[in-house]
Amino acid sequence: MVPNLDTKLLDFLRKHFRIPDSDNLKLGPATAGPMPGLSTRTVTASNGQGGSASSTIFVNEAGDKLILGQLLDLSQDPWGRVDVNAMHLDDRPTMGPADAPITLVEFADFECPHCARSLPKVEAAVHKHEGQVRLVYKYFPLAGHTWARAAAIASECARLQNPTVFWDFAEAFYRDQSSIDANNIGEHIDSLTAEHKLDPQLMHACMLGKEADKRIDEDLKDGDAVHVNSTPTLFVNGIPLSGEIDDKIIDFVVSSELESRHAAR
Repeated sequence: MVPNLDTKLLDFLRKHFRIPDSDNLKLGPATAGPMPGLSTRTVTASNGQGGSASSTIFVNEAGDKLILGQLLDLSQDPWGRVDVNAMHLDDRPTMGPADAPITLVEFADFECPHCARSLPKVEAAVHKHEGQVRLVYKYFPLAGHTWARAAAIASECARLQNPTVFWDFAEAFYRDQSSIDANNIGEHIDSLTAEHKLDPQLMHACMLGKEADKRIDEDLKDGDAVHVNSTPTLFVNGIPLSGEIDDKIIDFVVSSELESRHAAR
């Protein structure tokens, strides 16, 4: 290693990222890099208030060049696919045939405006590729959303009475987001229960019981296991798509998966 390289790197990075306090920038030890002539370092920046972020840098042998960012291995899956097989996918809100070659798993929150705008695009992908795509909806009420979990429990209880009604509940919660709050969510649930001719006593008992609540917790744990931290997050046969869904992107991913399966036959 070049003498005083750590000092040189830290000085450069502090100036490049405008970090005034030297204590807020740390370098990890050098390890062998992924390519000849490069070593790998971890650089961690903190804000002095408990928050921090880390990134990987690659430094050449001369110590006068560095690469900051992500080195991509072209031999690996470009999609960054994750394993969703351990998720609870049975006995969940679904759309499309159970034996479809493409499974969309959506983690969503009824209080999330991005989810409200995304669901029609996800449903459109199911209908466009009719018979080829199945959608599985996973409840992921975010911390800080005051009525999202109650809406999720109500939607699950409605599904347990009549599976087709789930999508009507979901559409209503998304449509009426701006008028729902923690004080009137119960009124909205009672109104939907009556509108769809569900048994109000069964709904009440279900919402006070443990079965629906348990499914919400299972979905939250499933999301945590694959690093879901925002909604909506969609997995297309394990390929992650985060943030508000773009219809062109989802169609590209689904079409690519279908083409790959046809080519493999």
